[in-house]
Amino acid sequence: MNELWKAAGAAAWGAAACSGLPPFLGEAVWAKLAPQLEALCSGAKTILVGAFPYYAGDTPGNLSLYCRGEDYHLVLGRRLQTVVDTLVQQHPDHHFIPGADNNPVPELAAAELAGVGWRGRHGLRIVPPYGSYVFLGTILTDLDLSQTGPSPGTLCGAHCRACQKACPTGALTDTGCDLSKCLSELTQKKGDLPPEAAAQITHSPTVWGCDLCQRACPHNKQAALTPLPEFREDLLPSLTLEDLEGLSNKAFRRQYAARAFSWRGIAPLKRNLAWQAAHSPNAHQENKENDP
Repeated sequence: MNELWKAAGAAAWGAAACSGLPPFLGEAVWAKLAPQLEALCSGAKTILVGAFPYYAGDTPGNLSLYCRGEDYHLVLGRRLQTVVDTLVQQHPDHHFIPGADNNPVPELAAAELAGVGWRGRHGLRIVPPYGSYVFLGTILTDLDLSQTGPSPGTLCGAHCRACQKACPTGALTDTGCDLSKCLSELTQKKGDLPPEAAAQITHSPTVWGCDLCQRACPHNKQAALTPLPEFREDLLPSLTLEDLEGLSNKAFRRQYAARAFSWRGIAPLKRNLAWQAAHSPNAHQENKENDP
């Protein structure tokens, strides 16, 4: 199994028993999740989890580091399928359902129970030497496999709150991440936003996603570069209003189909770029020059 996951490009992998999810998630959450997992894979017993590194260097840009390369849903889908194909050959009487942030499988909980990396206060998994710059992919199966975890706590220092201090909205606390305040979530929301959320996006270094908590994390200071070519090549660090000018939503999705930011459509990006452009130093200077 180690060689199988290594060949697929995973930096770490593990197996979690589905029976460990109810006590870990709580009965209320499990009551909603259990029917979804059953529909996905009847009689599911195990969740396999792989961590795939994506860090390609921290170059300037207004797009989050995670979405500058090829869409991770597509990349992990292909790479997980290579694992699935081999497992199907080895266990033809069992089912194996891959997923990469596109099905109900609770990735973070499964990674914790499987012992894949360590829990960070920013809510992400830390997998040395790649830090928290990893994507999680899962394979849900009705095959009963030995559990490899859980992880022994966290690598975060007892007094380290670097990620919390770096979070501009106060979304990160010792009790977890409040997604309603998370800047990454706010940049991806459609429609009108409250004034305070709009102000946060206006002054954010990114128009899609947010890397501030990860950049502040000590475990990411010397993060190793990903060996996966999909996340190192053909990078798109930034977008401008000019890039999107004249594009319909359909044309936008077609042009940027292989990018992880395309799933929400063009509207949030155009809104965020317009807000930032309107409040840029150049915009203020232009306004002064145009005053009578």
